Amino acid sequence: MTVKSRKQEQSQATRAALIKTARKLFARLGYAATDIETVARRTRVTRGALYHHFKDKQDLFSAVFDLEEQKLAQTAAEAALTRSNAWDGMLAGCGAFLDACLDPAVQRIVLIDALAVLGWERWREIDTRYNLRLVTTALQAAADQGIIARVPVDSLAHLLIGALTEAAIFIAHADDKPAARREVGENVAQLLSGLRIDNPKG
Repeated sequence: MTVKSRKQEQSQATRAALIKTARKLFARLGYAATDIETVARRTRVTRGALYHHFKDKQDLFSAVFDLEEQKLAQTAAEAALTRSNAWDGMLAGCGAFLDACLDPAVQRIVLIDALAVLGWERWREIDTRYNLRLVTTALQAAADQGIIARVPVDSLAHLLIGALTEAAIFIAHADDKPAARREVGENVAQLLSGLRIDNPKG
C-alpha cells in the first residue's frame, strides 16, 4: 500500500467515524442540541479534522441523512428480494420501510429534523435518489408480470413515494407509534390493492 492510498484510507475511516458519532448524537439529542465540538471530541479528532471533511454542522447532518436514506432503501430492497413475485416483493418492501420508521433514530433524523434542517428541495433530492428507481423498478416488474395495468410508472412511482413518505411521517409523530404503523400498513396495502388487475373493485 502506498503512502497516498494509506492516507486516503485513513481519511475515509475518519469521515465514517464522524458520521457514526454524529448519527448517535443527532438521534438522541436532535440537530439543534448537537454541537460540532462534541462530535469531534467523541470521535477523538480535532475540530480541524472535522472541518476538513464537513464545512459545517448542516453538511455533516446531510451526510448522516444521506446514509440513513441509503440504508432505508437497502432494507426495502432486501425485503422485496425475499419474495417470489413482484407484487409480494413490493408489499414486503413497503412493509420493511414502514417497520424501519419505528426506529427512533430514523424518526428523529429522517422524518423530523431533516426537512427543517435541509429544506424540502434537498430532502426530496436525496430521498428520490435512493427510492425513485427502486419503486419504479418494482412497479414496472409488476406490470410486466401482468399483476397491475400498464400505466406510466414514473408518475405512479412519485405518487407511491409520496404516500409512503406521509405514512412514515404519520408514524413518527403519532403518540402510539406501533398502532400507527399497523394502521398505515393496512392503508398502504389497501391503496396498492387498487392497482391490481384482478381487483374486483378495479
